[in-house]
Amino acid sequence: MTDQPQTETPRSPAQRFFGGHPINVLIKLAFVSLLVGFVMSVFGVNVQGLVRGAIDLVREALRDGAGLFRNIGGYILTGAAIVVPVWLVLRLSKGR
Repeated sequence: MTDQPQTETPRSPAQRFFGGHPINVLIKLAFVSLLVGFVMSVFGVNVQGLVRGAIDLVREALRDGAGLFRNIGGYILTGAAIVVPVWLVLRLSKGR
């Protein structure tokens, strides 16, 4: 048997930018956003709280560098509430 080289169809600039067909990527982003929004609401996290927390983080870091280390465990847990589900959904969406 001979192995014929597979030629890949040229991708448009939009497909290269999005990493796939733009409609498919937008559907995936909407689904991930839905899941992350649900998880955030389960944990009682909202956008205002995240922004307020980020502003407080900067204020504490500027005012008292130790404030950052004092609250680092809480920041890790808050970040994990968003990062871990996004990572899991991305891993599951690859279909390996």
